[in-house]
Amino acid sequence: MGHADTLPADGTFPENFVWGVATSSFQIEGAAKEDGKGPSIWDSFCRKDGAIADASNGDIACDHYNRSSQDLDLIASLGVDAYRFSVSWPRVRPGGQGPWNTAGLDFYQRLVDGLLARGIKPYLTLNHWDLPDELQARGGWAHRDTVHHFVDYALGLQAKLGDRVANITTHNEPWVMSVLGHETGVFAPGVKSRAVAMQVAHHLLLSHGLALQALRAQRSTAKLGIVLNLSPIYAATPSQADQNNARIEDGRLLRWYMDPLFKGTYPQDVLEFLGQDAPLIETGDMQAISTPMDFMGINYYSRQMASAGQPWDNRQSGLELTDMGWEVFPQGLTELLLRVHRDYPVPPLYVTENGGAFRDCLLDGRVQDERRTAYIAAHIAAVGEAIRQGVDMAGYMVWSLLDNFEWASGYEKRFGIVHVDYATQTRTCKDSALWYREFLRRQKAARTERETVTTGA
Repeated sequence: MGHADTLPADGTFPENFVWGVATSSFQIEGAAKEDGKGPSIWDSFCRKDGAIADASNGDIACDHYNRSSQDLDLIASLGVDAYRFSVSWPRVRPGGQGPWNTAGLDFYQRLVDGLLARGIKPYLTLNHWDLPDELQARGGWAHRDTVHHFVDYALGLQAKLGDRVANITTHNEPWVMSVLGHETGVFAPGVKSRAVAMQVAHHLLLSHGLALQALRAQRSTAKLGIVLNLSPIYAATPSQADQNNARIEDGRLLRWYMDPLFKGTYPQDVLEFLGQDAPLIETGDMQAISTPMDFMGINYYSRQMASAGQPWDNRQSGLELTDMGWEVFPQGLTELLLRVHRDYPVPPLYVTENGGAFRDCLLDGRVQDERRTAYIAAHIAAVGEAIRQGVDMAGYMVWSLLDNFEWASGYEKRFGIVHVDYATQTRTCKDSALWYREFLRRQKAARTERETVTTGA
């Protein structure tokens, strides 16, 4: 438990700072064909030869759909303030439009009510990549109609759940959906076209802005925002070629999303770089995209290196690597938060995902995952440093609550602070979960002590 002693418990984190854990629907729910759920693009992608490293799928995953009450008790036992989860669009509206699925909606009603009954704030994500397959057959995110189907979907969930959730995130990591899903094709739906990818990115941002406007028109009481995956980009060498490459990579990862959201324009250097692959933009699109948000989430795992020559190998840095091959670089999170705070008029920021995949061993009912605990502690400290330097931070959430289906890596990578035995579905809190629970206990004790001193009680 030594890591807790190195972290601030002296008021660095604001009184209303939210501590949480996060998951996503496709990665944990399973129940792929139960109770009227339709197929998603990930259900289909998993059936492609070679798409998933271990040839697995999300049919069962963590069976959370059938074990949600047990999992909510587990979340409550950690002492967190909030749980970030996503709704499976094809579970609640199998075709992406048309009839709603009552059984699917009821599941999320029970989930939200169960969280509230346990004193946990529900943080809802509308789209964590599992687009209904039927919409993909009609063009998916590359087709402008999907923008309007998403707005209808957002309004439907607002009507069912909006009065009880604390936050609504429109999209999780649009860069992943556009670039990995439609340019490199290593994620669903597996398209390989830069032009399509950039049109998808534009439609995701447009649907975000239009959904915010529609939800506010319906008097949403939830805070509204988006979640981006961001990293500082470092040039591999001081060469001009590597510096130029780093500038463009930064443009495609960060400025391509932050500029339209907060400045109403796409970065000119990236538009020039894309040339004919730049997206089609209609009148009014940029104004909609830049609709003000109540919060923004940032998912951070590591920095990125840019090289104009041979691809960069993270082993060259000499830094510790996670099981994903990513560098452990917590100072990059402070750097990133300060940069976003400096360059854009951002609302309060959350770190909505942060964690590490490491090779875990369950031995005698215990997982001693010291490296994950150290990773989380160092990144929490990095958030604290950003706060000390003036960044308005609203919360921090560990990725992930459970070991789960890690997309194209299948079940080979474990990010959870809770171990899942996939054969038996037994959950076991790893040492990192026990550390996080104790850290939060100390945070809350310090908060209570400050409140007592302030009130003179």
